[in-house]
Amino acid sequence: MAAKRPGALLASTQLAQLMFVQVLRAHIMSSAPLTVGWLRAFGDDRIAPALRLMHGDPGRSWQLGELAKAAGMSRTSFALRFKTVAGVAPLTYLIGWRMRLAERELREGSMPVSALALSLGYTSESAFSNAFKRMTGMAPRRYRVAMAREAGPIEEVVDVEGQAMTTHYRLLKAAS
Repeated sequence: MAAKRPGALLASTQLAQLMFVQVLRAHIMSSAPLTVGWLRAFGDDRIAPALRLMHGDPGRSWQLGELAKAAGMSRTSFALRFKTVAGVAPLTYLIGWRMRLAERELREGSMPVSALALSLGYTSESAFSNAFKRMTGMAPRRYRVAMAREAGPIEEVVDVEGQAMTTHYRLLKAAS
C-alpha cells in the first residue's frame, strides 16, 4: 500500500493543506467582496502590516500608535479603518488573537499556564486567567482538563521503515 511508504503521511498532509489554500483562494476570488472580518483585514493593504506585527509578536505590549505607524496612518484613521475592515478595534482584535493562541496551547501543548500568560503579554497569571475566563467562560486549567477529557485516547499511526505501528495514548499534556 502507498500509505506504508516512508513520508506518505507527511506528503498527504501537505497536499491536503495546499488543496485547502487553493480552494480558499478560488472562493475568495469568485465571491462577492468580504464585508468585514479578519480575512478582509489581511487583504487590506493598509491594515495588513499591523496585523502581521500582531500575529508575529502577540506577546508584545502593542500601542495603537505603533500599529498606526506600521499602516502609515494616523492613530484615529487607523483605528477607524481597522474597525471598519476587521469588525473590531485593533486592541480588541489582539486580545481575541491571544485567546485563540491560548486555547490552542491549552488543548495541544504542555506549557504551564503562568508561562503561557507571560508569552502572551500578560503581566501575571491572574490577569491572563481573568481575561481567558471572560472569553471562554472557563479558567485556563479547567479548560485544559476539559479539552483533554473531550479528546480522550488518540490513535496515531507511525510509519517506521515502511511498517505502520498503532499506538494509543492519552494527552499527557493535560496533566501538566
